[in-house]
Amino acid sequence: MNRRSLLLTPALFAPSLALAQGAAWRPSRPMVMIVPYAAGGGTDIVGREFAQMLSQKIGQPVVIENRGGAGGSIGTLQAVRARADGNTFLYAVSSNIVINPHVYRTAERDDPARVLVPAGIVANYQYILVGNPRFPASNLAELIALAKAQPGVITFSHSGNGGNNHLAGKLLARMAGIELSDVAYRGTGPALMDAVNGTVQFNISSPPPAIPLVREGQLRPIAVTGAQRSPTFPDVPTVAEQGLAGYNVTGWHGVFYPPGTPAEPVAALRAAVAEIAAMPAFHEKLGRDGLEPLTAPVSSEAFATQVRDEHAFWARTIPELGIRVD
Repeated sequence: MNRRSLLLTPALFAPSLALAQGAAWRPSRPMVMIVPYAAGGGTDIVGREFAQMLSQKIGQPVVIENRGGAGGSIGTLQAVRARADGNTFLYAVSSNIVINPHVYRTAERDDPARVLVPAGIVANYQYILVGNPRFPASNLAELIALAKAQPGVITFSHSGNGGNNHLAGKLLARMAGIELSDVAYRGTGPALMDAVNGTVQFNISSPPPAIPLVREGQLRPIAVTGAQRSPTFPDVPTVAEQGLAGYNVTGWHGVFYPPGTPAEPVAALRAAVAEIAAMPAFHEKLGRDGLEPLTAPVSSEAFATQVRDEHAFWARTIPELGIRVD
């Protein structure tokens, strides 16, 4: 899916102080933000909120280009190969950068963790396991019991092979000793819709698109995947609380430039990302979307180290889960 939309800059908004003083470069035309998922999914929802604030800070519109498919790899590869002029960047989640290169056959020159330029981390998040209300399992123990009684019959949906939510389901199945089937979609939105209509029994979703469906009663929350309960779903226990000790699958949202982007636009975008990530107004939006704001600033160097470490971790772990897409 390739969909473009425009976020307009308020005409009277003053330029960002950090951009004006900390970096001489400013875009002379609208910027393009690649979102490697379909419109309406969790990454797209939060990305649009980020882009609106970025637009205000840089004094230019931000054009959102949704390029879904292959668990986010198609859009990520587009960013890797984009013109490095400072006007195009990627709004990614962790699986696009640190997981997909180990799932899909990715040449080293196209490995996003190795070649993309980190501009900053925006937020952290965990996933929520949500079931169709007619699905008889209302908690994880009941889901596991049903799966043991019907190996391979119970199916979950996710936004693409090799994504964090796909790995979350595979890891759950392995730790619980059950066999689950799964179906990959081109984005979280359509994956959730098939859980709502009963085509699949449950979905493992990023929070933003799941929240309204849970509140409207179209989906039933079963578990969250982090080490601690989500502030958005305080009454929903973690997977670990429900019997799978040590289970913990989380992710982050981050911004990256194509390889070879000059230092000036990189510095400018890093300044803007840091400002937005610290804004109370943005924290409020993240909380509403079920994401967790940064509790302290993360330098670009620390973020780059985090990316390298997670990339190495999944290089070891992916083969153990038997996930590979040719």
